Amino acid sequence: MSKEIVAALDALETERGIQSEVLIDAIEVALAKAYEENYDDATNVEVNFDRKKGNIKVYQIKTVVSEEELENHNLQISLEEAHKLHKDYEIGDEIKFEVTPGDFGRLAAGKAKQIIIQKVREAERMKVYNEYKDDLDEVITGEVAYQDNRYLYVTLPGGKEAAMKTQDQMTNESYRNGDLIKVLLTEVEQEIKRGPQIFVSRTAPNLVKRLFEAEVPEVQDGTVEIKAIAREAGDRSKVAVVSYNENLDAVGTMIGQRGARVQTVISELSGENLDIIQWSEDPTEFIVNALRTTDKAEVLEVIFDLSNDRGVTVLVPDDQLSLFIGKRGQNARLAAKLTNFSIDIKPEAQRDVVYAEMEEKVGTVGTKPTMNEAEKAFEELDLN
Repeated sequence: MSKEIVAALDALETERGIQSEVLIDAIEVALAKAYEENYDDATNVEVNFDRKKGNIKVYQIKTVVSEEELENHNLQISLEEAHKLHKDYEIGDEIKFEVTPGDFGRLAAGKAKQIIIQKVREAERMKVYNEYKDDLDEVITGEVAYQDNRYLYVTLPGGKEAAMKTQDQMTNESYRNGDLIKVLLTEVEQEIKRGPQIFVSRTAPNLVKRLFEAEVPEVQDGTVEIKAIAREAGDRSKVAVVSYNENLDAVGTMIGQRGARVQTVISELSGENLDIIQWSEDPTEFIVNALRTTDKAEVLEVIFDLSNDRGVTVLVPDDQLSLFIGKRGQNARLAAKLTNFSIDIKPEAQRDVVYAEMEEKVGTVGTKPTMNEAEKAFEELDLN
């Protein structure tokens, strides 16, 4: 049995690069624990694996004490008894006694097998981690493999399998075996007891960003920057952009001639609508840009709430209220997420009510909220 273990260790070292010393140390620790669990008198033992001879032996370690201090025969041996073994023993010395049971071989074989399997899995996990850790937050083209009740599995280049959670699957897509899809690598787990180690997503906002980087050279070289993305995957996204070249229109650059660039990204997202928005340092302007869906849409006033540095009320024409709110409130919701402001959209007819409520909150009748508080809140935004 032990020679078989030695042969297995040698094979693992050659084929998988797992050092046999690491495996042997792990086997010895596991066997010592197994011995203590299976034999009543087992305390303070160590296991020795002789690789050359292929032998496994168990030793119980006892400390030499005086006759008066002797309390536990499993842990201690009197100086008188120790001298019967060798006259040079002194108090405090440790003596090893072989206690290998006759039936220990079968237990040892089972435990050794468990350790080897465990270490092989750990080595495979580490290999996968090292292979993909530098690809985090990058787009990879994979092939849909199969689906179970937890994940959709995607085969990546090189044959490794990644898992896509339900929340990472787009609601407007149906995945069939063999489909090629672009996914964002979101997580590589270094330590996991079971299941997949690589996770990918089709719903992550950064998938949109990476697709634009691949399609728009100006984004890739930093001339145009994507400042923020608000996404309801499979339906609509808002993308805020800015140009660092005063002669280059950021929105037009993203859209491309006759919409070619944005249409390529939309196709990759199975028809998801994309609103490209001009980012601005001015929070009022940015909020207006984020809310407008057409050139005809008109924001009348942006009122910042002095009692809430993230709160803002937007007044719009009465007949455009539903346009700004959007279907199922989506436009307002995405604009709020994009700007990091809580946006309350009100019709122009409620202007007096809005100001009265604002004045009541701050306790300063007749004082219109200023931009100072809004600018402060805007500076704290994390749009990256």
